[in-house]
Amino acid sequence: MKYMILVHASQQGYDQMFGDDPSWRDEHQAGLEKAMTDMNADLEKSGEFIDAVGLAAPVHTRQVVLKDGVPVVTDGPYAETQEVLAGYWMVECDSFDRATEIAARLARAPGHDTAVYVRPVLGDEPAPEL
Repeated sequence: MKYMILVHASQQGYDQMFGDDPSWRDEHQAGLEKAMTDMNADLEKSGEFIDAVGLAAPVHTRQVVLKDGVPVVTDGPYAETQEVLAGYWMVECDSFDRATEIAARLARAPGHDTAVYVRPVLGDEPAPEL
């Protein structure tokens, strides 16, 4: 079954890594990049990797909502949100438990301090029971 693993972050986290005056040193950034590269390589080797994408900082967000049937566009981060989607992994594995193991590994990545979510992808198979 396919699972989407959603990784969250904050604007503060992005600023610490990539901002005008980042507090992360090169070795911190290198550690995170190595953890992600190793994760992807391991998932490719096991045949579980489908896709992985990191997203730009939340300040680059554009929100579109309908007001009286007309799209209204707002630039900037989500209003009053502490955590935002930072990226995702799409994996195909044998069980929800295996997908959760992968998510736990991502949660231990250097500098990660927010939630990681695992959701089954709807398709030919029904969502697994919790």
